[in-house]
Amino acid sequence: MSQLLLDIAPDSQPTLDNFVAGRNLELLSALRHALADNSSERIFYLWGETGSGKSHLLQACMDAALDTQHSVAYAQGSVPQFAEVVAVDDVERLDDAAQIGLFDLYNRMRDSGGMLLVSGKQAPLHLQLRDDLRTRLGWGLVYQVHGLNDEEKAEALSQHAQARGFTLPPEVAQYLLRHGSRDLPSLMAALDALDEHSLRLRRAPSVPLLKEALQQGLGSKK
Repeated sequence: MSQLLLDIAPDSQPTLDNFVAGRNLELLSALRHALADNSSERIFYLWGETGSGKSHLLQACMDAALDTQHSVAYAQGSVPQFAEVVAVDDVERLDDAAQIGLFDLYNRMRDSGGMLLVSGKQAPLHLQLRDDLRTRLGWGLVYQVHGLNDEEKAEALSQHAQARGFTLPPEVAQYLLRHGSRDLPSLMAALDALDEHSLRLRRAPSVPLLKEALQQGLGSKK
């Protein structure tokens, strides 16, 4: 069942509003203030394990900046072009040339007053990057992105179900948490597949219906 859940692809647009904060309330507040130009802090480095929500937050910041008519640029494992708000995801994947590019981009963003967001799996001190780049990433605001515990994930699943217009039976949430992927995007995508399958069959969401949806690969990326 875990492999089936891994094949399910999330399709919802990441936003700050649909990010389940858990222990990351301070980080979420800091990002909102910076995006609203209510903070002098313009450089952010976010680190945490895979599935903790780093990419969601970076992409959500791009969405929020676009809403306020700012130019944005986002790249994963590479360095994007210059813009008013720039996000570099998975910084540990940058090669030597890209690290130099990010170093130069960092200086340009600092001088221009733009907002730069960078993410990685480790704190700046432990990154296998150029010393000068690693040092600069540590100069801004550094936040660890904490993954959700099972209770928080269950609450997030329940909220997601309510947003889609149905009540999630507790046993369905528990089944997903016991047998599914541990990252929240995959869990949400599995829930979307259940909702689509239950609507198609006009049956209430249940564990047997969830198994059917996943076994048929519903909701998987085309």
